[in-house]
Amino acid sequence: MLCRTHNLWRALFAAAAIAVSITGLADAYGAEVQNKKTSLPIPNFTITKGDKCVEPTDVMREQHMEFILHQRDETTLRGIRTTKHSLKNCVNCHANPETKSVLGKDGFCESCHSYAAVSMDCFSCHTDKATDKKSIRSGLGAIGSKIIAGTGGAK
Repeated sequence: MLCRTHNLWRALFAAAAIAVSITGLADAYGAEVQNKKTSLPIPNFTITKGDKCVEPTDVMREQHMEFILHQRDETTLRGIRTTKHSLKNCVNCHANPETKSVLGKDGFCESCHSYAAVSMDCFSCHTDKATDKKSIRSGLGAIGSKIIAGTGGAK
């Protein structure tokens, strides 16, 4: 019996020594990696509109998808249309000033989503281009512009 107990303690001691060694190596490797420059593409974008976002930056980084999905459900299922978390307002504020898009190499959405290796399908249905009221009205034609302006259309 004494021999079995002795072997058990030796095995536990060896396992503990291995665990401590692996932890020490991992810590050393992690410190070395942190001191080196990474070759990962860091998200590159500029924000040109507005003083601040509708939510704090850290909240938006973690929860923007929940806000967008909630906004979608409120609009499509309940008919409640607000602008605070609307995808259209996100695009209008965060679009690249040169391309007027949130997609592309320096696009706000694509830059971060590529960095995080996360796919997005928002723009298979929605536009990735910023819009203004003038361009929206010109795309509607004469009758559509009058309806928006409240000067025409069905009574």
